Amino acid sequence: MTSTNPIRTPDTTSPRIMTNRGVWLLVLNFVFPGSVQAIAGNRRLGRIGMASTIVGWALIILLLVIRAISQATVLSMFTMPFFLVLAQIALVYFAILWLVLTFDTLRLVRIVKTGPRARYWIPSVAIVLVAVLSGGSVYASTLAGGVTRLVTDLGVAGPAVAPIDGHYNFVVLGVDGDQKRSKDGFNLRPDSMQVVSVDANTGKIFSFSFPRDLHNIPFPASSPMHKIYPNGYTESAADYCGTWACLNTIYVDAEINHANLYPQAKKLGVSPGVFAMMDAAEGITGLKIQFYAIADMQGLVDLIDALGGVDINVPYPVGLANMDVPDSEVKVWIRAGQQHLDGWHALMFARSRHAPTGDYERMKRQQLLMAALQKQMNPVNVLSKFQEVSKTGGRILKTNVPQPMFGTLVDIAMKSRTAGYTGVAFTPYSDQFKIYPHDPSFTKIKAYIHTLMNPKPTPSPSN
Repeated sequence: MTSTNPIRTPDTTSPRIMTNRGVWLLVLNFVFPGSVQAIAGNRRLGRIGMASTIVGWALIILLLVIRAISQATVLSMFTMPFFLVLAQIALVYFAILWLVLTFDTLRLVRIVKTGPRARYWIPSVAIVLVAVLSGGSVYASTLAGGVTRLVTDLGVAGPAVAPIDGHYNFVVLGVDGDQKRSKDGFNLRPDSMQVVSVDANTGKIFSFSFPRDLHNIPFPASSPMHKIYPNGYTESAADYCGTWACLNTIYVDAEINHANLYPQAKKLGVSPGVFAMMDAAEGITGLKIQFYAIADMQGLVDLIDALGGVDINVPYPVGLANMDVPDSEVKVWIRAGQQHLDGWHALMFARSRHAPTGDYERMKRQQLLMAALQKQMNPVNVLSKFQEVSKTGGRILKTNVPQPMFGTLVDIAMKSRTAGYTGVAFTPYSDQFKIYPHDPSFTKIKAYIHTLMNPKPTPSPSN
């Protein structure tokens, strides 16, 4: 007497038995891909499927364990191009494997031998499950490709850099490649400059913006510009420093007259003016600037549009006049109150200098836009629009952040959403810290920044 295997050699004359068998095969294919083939079909294919499933789950569990120990380590792995390429290959492999195993499972079910209703819902459920598994794997692969492109476009080769006094410090330059400036020889110059310091432990962001007519800018002794301007960069010493523009002309001065002072600029494909602005930011704030981030205005428009716009609480009506024609008529207004702005209107909100707002109010609006973007770039929003966002990376931003640091910075950025944002615009009308651009006290500016970033702990009440 021989025993038969009801899974491998079922009674095909019973629709009930074949339906129950079909359900079990469907469940096994979803729970443990490859097991169906091992017990009811091609055992070699089954072994491949089960081994792949076990390896896949082992890798997922390992990543979860590492994440529990150090989230930054996992994020660093997922921002390494080599790891991302391997992840893409693995994800495509699993997508194809699940597709093959599912259709082979449907073949082994023998749909025509099942009950009348099962002939419709068993393949329907199988198609839904394979769409979730294979489709999700393919989508994850495209995300990995987008991250690879973004990291490659933005980052530079080199080792990770440790924080200084617990902070990573950036100079952020908003540049305007206005071709109308080519007649002056200035195809690119900073339209705004901000110093951003990020607490490496908590993720708290500090942003300091300075007016372009800031004078007497000191360079630290370590800067090559210090030898040229030992008493500061001011109208009496620099050809380009004028009444209404001084700070942002450091960029132009270094680019045209002192490019030899910053040979590293050519290697990184940026203007020597970027490094001169980093040195100027150090002299103004007293912070050691480690990185630059050059944000192109049109790229910012593309990023905001990719995110689906940005929500800003507009403090007062902002007139969008033609900035190239003085006293031109305002035809477009951004109304006061909570507004949802597309990229172009958000940029105009930040850039408009239409009277009576001027440069100083514009600096405050730029701080508002930065804070609004920080809220808008939440993980769900970025992930849902990641392909569009990743394509803007190389257009909006150029930076010298080493590629191995992207995971650390992403981890810090996630913390920053709860850690908070503090923005200070240094102007004569600031309600935080007033300065007079033609006669600033950099000693007081540095002391204020240090106190703001390093508050004294609140003493505990005495008993």
